[in-house]
Amino acid sequence: MDLATAFSRIVPFAFASGINLYATIAVLGLCSRYDLVTLPASFRAFDNPLIITAAIVMYAIEFVADKVPWVDTVWDAVHTVIRPVGGALVAVTALGNSSPAMETLAALVGGSVAMTTHLTKAGTRAAANTSPEPFSNWILSFTEDLFVVGLTYFAVRHPFWATGIAVALLAGIVAFLR
Repeated sequence: MDLATAFSRIVPFAFASGINLYATIAVLGLCSRYDLVTLPASFRAFDNPLIITAAIVMYAIEFVADKVPWVDTVWDAVHTVIRPVGGALVAVTALGNSSPAMETLAALVGGSVAMTTHLTKAGTRAAANTSPEPFSNWILSFTEDLFVVGLTYFAVRHPFWATGIAVALLAGIVAFLR
């Protein structure tokens, strides 16, 4: 597999995993399980009914936790380790059978991208918690959920376009930090 193809499978899924790991895995699993799209064989790891069920259950818990101010902050704090590790695992799985060097590179890129989006999400949500009205949390949460599901599905169908979107958003994150 060439580097461009590998990169197009790693970056958008890792980006989405940093925001909502469980929704990303659920979408990948459901797409693979029900042949909504033709996925590479490496994604068969996600189409196990136990994996799909676990991802959906955890997504449901996160769905509720994200709507409650300060509970979302605690949830994000716990997921500061889980999302980047999950992003690295999703990246390695998306890569498929590859050399140990490529798998290590995929894990590093996937974990780094997931950590970047996770920290951006967690910081944004913490700032929203200081707002006196409750609607900003809900709006952010619904927007994140729709974005993750949309980006993951789009990345399955159009990986190079999705990579462009993810890279542009990462550049925006970096520019905004300055």
